[in-house]
Amino acid sequence: MAEPLVVDARGLLCPMPVIRVQDAIASATPGTEVHLLATDPGVQADVPAWCRVHGHRVEAVREEDDTLRVCIRVAE
Repeated sequence: MAEPLVVDARGLLCPMPVIRVQDAIASATPGTEVHLLATDPGVQADVPAWCRVHGHRVEAVREEDDTLRVCIRVAE
C-alpha cells in the first residue's frame, strides 16, 4: 500500500488548510489517501463539507496532541 500524501497546514487558519488540500488533491490520482495535519479546529467542519461537494471521502478525523489529522480518500 502506498504511503499517504501528507499536507501540513499546521499554524494556518481558514481557508488555507482547505486550499492546501485542494491543491494536493488536484494532482493526486484517484484512490490516493491524503492526510491533512492542521491546528485550526475549523477543519473538522470545513474539510468534510468541501469533500462532500467534490466527491471525496473523509475516512477519519483524529486529534494527535495539538494537531488534527484528517484522513481523506481521493474520489475515483
